[in-house]
Amino acid sequence: MDQATRDLPTGAWPSGLTRIPYWIYRDAEVARDEQTRVFEGPGWHFLCLEIDVPNVGDYRTTMIGAMPVVVSRAEDGAIVAFENRCAHRGALICLDDAGSGKDFQCVYHAWRYDLRGNLTSVAFRRGVNGQGGMPDDFRMEAHGPRKLRTTVLCGLVFGTLVADGPDLEAYIGSEVLVRLHRVLHKKLEVIGRFTQQLPCNWKLYMENVRDTYHASLLHTFFTTFRITRLSQGGGVMVSENGVAHASTTLAAPKGPDDSYAGMRSDNQGFQLRDPSFMNAVAEFNDNINLQILSIFPGFILQQIHNALAVRQIVPRGVDSMDLHWTYLGFADDTPELRAMRLKQSNLAGPAGFVSMEDGAVGGFVQRGIAAADGEAAVVEMGGATAEGAETRATEASVRGFWKAWRAQMGV
Repeated sequence: MDQATRDLPTGAWPSGLTRIPYWIYRDAEVARDEQTRVFEGPGWHFLCLEIDVPNVGDYRTTMIGAMPVVVSRAEDGAIVAFENRCAHRGALICLDDAGSGKDFQCVYHAWRYDLRGNLTSVAFRRGVNGQGGMPDDFRMEAHGPRKLRTTVLCGLVFGTLVADGPDLEAYIGSEVLVRLHRVLHKKLEVIGRFTQQLPCNWKLYMENVRDTYHASLLHTFFTTFRITRLSQGGGVMVSENGVAHASTTLAAPKGPDDSYAGMRSDNQGFQLRDPSFMNAVAEFNDNINLQILSIFPGFILQQIHNALAVRQIVPRGVDSMDLHWTYLGFADDTPELRAMRLKQSNLAGPAGFVSMEDGAVGGFVQRGIAAADGEAAVVEMGGATAEGAETRATEASVRGFWKAWRAQMGV
């Protein structure tokens, strides 16, 4: 490490985007500031799928950082969201992951809310037998959980607590927006859900998602079965504000290829017991067989061949996080395509042939930096900027993440 970076006191930030101080993944005060500035700040946050709340009264609970949220379909058909916190004593209003009803009632003292989160009744408001009760000047409209501004894009529901911030499309940027529309271009269906707990700071996972050149090195399944390599066409785009990124890998050319030589797993004679696992069809009218897209701070869209999924990052403290996975198909999938998606979904997830390592490597970093608060990561692959490139041998999108993080954190 250069001496200028080494001499920085803990808590200071190096200039530029090519050094990431390790204390940033371990500091409890940073985590508290992130909740206020990032998760409750001017950004947009993935909440759920539009199809999760198809009818009036349907709801789903979710998180924005540490803040619990209810998403519901209101009486007029609008999708709304509000903080999952009773205005009385702070208990959760809604305890279930999902369901349907006419309204919501807190189990603690039975304060009741409508589908938009407005307080509509208070138990014993007038007291009992003329005694007790709320004061005469108590007004229900003055009490209630915080409301979110919501929008729906490509079947995804996003929310923000900032009423006058940029709209979602401007936040993402036009280039990456095209890549989002590319995948989510028709009605979705959920074909699987699960939650994975990871032993690392949430930022380490998002960095991993945006790290476009580790795949051929960390994921030996890719090289063993010759799925992807950096010599294939593709590249990475990063929005001007660093908020969004999309990396793409083009299908491998036909014929012999020696570019896997020297990789950590160079086939070594391994074969799949079920070769149909590698069957895939081109369904997006292009030559892209792998696309990973992210939106700061915690949304990821994956397309690996025909395996589609959205992932949501939920911080659980300085060194822990939950990763919510939702596997997707399209409503018009043929039985054959649906079966193909389900089989290919074994590529990703906690035990995925490809992404299993992603769930472990963040923990390796978290453990490795335990005594390195005065040190910093080096993020120089592909230069020093957060601009897109026609190669995946770059850390431009990682630098884009930190560009967005620093802007929202005021660093």
